Amino acid sequence: MIKHFLYLLLLITLSNVSANALNRHGDIKTFNADDPLIQYTGRISLKNPHIPRIWASGVYVEAKFKGSKCEVLINDEVPGDNHNYLEIVIDGKNPYRIKLKDKINVISIPDGLSDGEHTILICKDTESNTGYIDIVGFRCEQLLPLSAKPKRKIEYFGDSITSGTGMDLSVIACDKGQWYDQHNGYMSYGARTSRNLNAQWQLTAQAGVGLIHSCCNMEVVMPQIYDKVFLRSDSIKWDFKTYRPDVVTICLGQNDGPQQDSTQFCTAYINFIKTIRQHYPKADIICLTSPMGDKTLSIVLQRYLTAITNNLNAAGDKRVSKYFFSRQYHNGCGGHPDLADHELIANELTAYIKQLKGW
Repeated sequence: MIKHFLYLLLLITLSNVSANALNRHGDIKTFNADDPLIQYTGRISLKNPHIPRIWASGVYVEAKFKGSKCEVLINDEVPGDNHNYLEIVIDGKNPYRIKLKDKINVISIPDGLSDGEHTILICKDTESNTGYIDIVGFRCEQLLPLSAKPKRKIEYFGDSITSGTGMDLSVIACDKGQWYDQHNGYMSYGARTSRNLNAQWQLTAQAGVGLIHSCCNMEVVMPQIYDKVFLRSDSIKWDFKTYRPDVVTICLGQNDGPQQDSTQFCTAYINFIKTIRQHYPKADIICLTSPMGDKTLSIVLQRYLTAITNNLNAAGDKRVSKYFFSRQYHNGCGGHPDLADHELIANELTAYIKQLKGW
């Protein structure tokens, strides 16, 4: 009861003070999460405009601060006993992953920073099944203006591969701990590809989802949830005007499997691309085979994607193309790609996008 009271008190306090309110904790101040100097990239809910809420893997927050000390105030939903993982990156170097421990968390940046200017990036590594996080605020000596975001933007539609499932075995081995302990959205192929190309990223991905058939008792498919903030529950409409990508990739089919009716699959894929095209009329759309697909699935997807892109190109949409990964990547948990695999996948995709876009 006391902990719940303190939690409410913290939310009320941070929601009512001004963005630069002096809320002393030693020599640092509290800055609200809606401070204009803080940058957000990805699908977030602003139902409470002062406290952004994040479900999807790969959504990231950036800030620049002065001084040797910084703390980030983050709430974790903790549905069941699930706790989210975050990636922390200081000054663009040595990213490290942490697991949230409580509903209310104060994340302290490790000691050893110089008393100068620093940047911090916080990325949600786990996806919507693990629950939301709320960014409540920052504590530091002073927030400073960040450089402008990269002009290039990429969005990645996909399933567990794209969301970063089963890839990070650096702390907990496969089949140990909780099902989400190996998630790492920041090191996934999409985020890596974007960093290779100096582009923003958005991972619109949900483990288990398919194009026409999902796995793992999931009742929804990607064409239903592609336009949502909370993907797993198919809820909270996303405003597509918020993020206009130059490139869109679609990596689906792993959960549909090779036994799908070809006409049904290809028709649904074409319709999905047409739906995306309505939101992004100028984007290049790339259809990808599944990086973890075995030989049987890869052959089927290559045939389907060839037919799909040929159909759309012939109908006048010349900005739809396909890319087939060179081999199967499956060294992580449950046959998913691992950290090293994701780097190789990103290298393949980076080279293709460079050629396609002239980047």
